Amino acid sequence: MNFFKPALLALALVASNSAFGHAVVTHNSLKLKPVPVNLASDVELSFNSKVELDLSEVFLVSAGDKMQTITATPGEKPGQVLLHLPALEPGEYAIKLKIFAADGHLSEDLLRFFVKQAK
Repeated sequence: MNFFKPALLALALVASNSAFGHAVVTHNSLKLKPVPVNLASDVELSFNSKVELDLSEVFLVSAGDKMQTITATPGEKPGQVLLHLPALEPGEYAIKLKIFAADGHLSEDLLRFFVKQAK
């Protein structure tokens, strides 16, 4: 029985270390502010760590799995990123992220959103 305690502790440490260093989205403005129809706009993302935008890739995914690169710039705070979206027609979209944390860990995420006409 005493053998299992150190083994469980070692397993827990290995599992927890794999989560450290990954850039995880902790906030995105898509939840608070809808993307306007036919107007260029910005989306604000916050990550739990600093990110290396020069090594990262961000794509806009539209109907038919069409992907186009979108520009990402650093925000005012560490871990804050602004994504610059082109004018979008009504429809379903996603932002595909391949983000490098400052320590070199790669994280991937997909943020889905809708562009809707105002009623």
